[in-house]
Amino acid sequence: MSERTRIVVTRPIAHEAIRLLRQAGEVAEPGREAVLEPAELRAAVAGADAIVSTLQDRIDGPLADAAGPGLAVVATVAVGYDNVDVPALAERGVTVTNTPGVLTDATADLAFGLLLALTRRIGEGERLLRARTPWRFDLGFMLGSGLRDRTLGIVGLGQIGQAVARRARAFGMEIAYTGRRRADPAVEAELGARYLPLADLLRSADVVSLHCPLTEATRHLIDAAALRAMRPGAFLINTTRGPVVDERALAQALADGEIAGAGLDVFENEPDVEPRLLGMDNVVLTPHLGSATVETRTAMAVLAARNVLAVLGGDPPLSPVRA
Repeated sequence: MSERTRIVVTRPIAHEAIRLLRQAGEVAEPGREAVLEPAELRAAVAGADAIVSTLQDRIDGPLADAAGPGLAVVATVAVGYDNVDVPALAERGVTVTNTPGVLTDATADLAFGLLLALTRRIGEGERLLRARTPWRFDLGFMLGSGLRDRTLGIVGLGQIGQAVARRARAFGMEIAYTGRRRADPAVEAELGARYLPLADLLRSADVVSLHCPLTEATRHLIDAAALRAMRPGAFLINTTRGPVVDERALAQALADGEIAGAGLDVFENEPDVEPRLLGMDNVVLTPHLGSATVETRTAMAVLAARNVLAVLGGDPPLSPVRA
């Protein structure tokens, strides 16, 4: 690495990560409120040896070409990398890295927090009090749903899905899961998890929690037909990527009483939300807070920076994405 090495950071990240990157060369970073449009981003990365990006940025072949032949690594500060055209970058000899592992617990906590807020009507109760609506305690007031002996259906039993399952087990829930492949038998045994095809999971689960990556196969995985297949008393939780759920179909299913409620941290067209969802009391909404703790966002940025330092230094990346 030389002093002329150029590293472009597309969005604000933790200062600890910036300090690490400066060990490798010159760091170009945006202002705290900067949002680069595609043409601005292409101009900003010109001459870059490394790009540190977030999920809001589309990183593809043309962007890599705009950076030039010196581009060696793109480090995305996220575990998902659906915003990166990995094969196109691989064709150009560019290493792609992500940040798995470090956000597992924070995202699992948020997913389970959404479930508790939904089933115990926490958001609805808070809104009632803040609106100064008259109320009086009685044994039938704002009854929610318990979790013990209910089935949590996990779509994608990766690191985050497993962490959610462990939390659910502590609440006395049964675990079912589905995915592209079965989990390791040791994981199934630890969690008491049973594998089901997606159709069977949707029919039997009391809660469906989504933890699969966004791909062409999973886009609108939860569509109108899938929602109709769910139990009328079931809840849907999404902390993975918004387009995994057809938001309009979800709003209609909730309006028709096809499912009991939904907890969403991600949205199909962020930052916009399907308007009908905003007025529904049986929906809990958070603005993409899954990894939003100081500790986690710092760890994510630092891991991205360490990946950049490794690649620019001629070493293997810590967490590469395979084409």
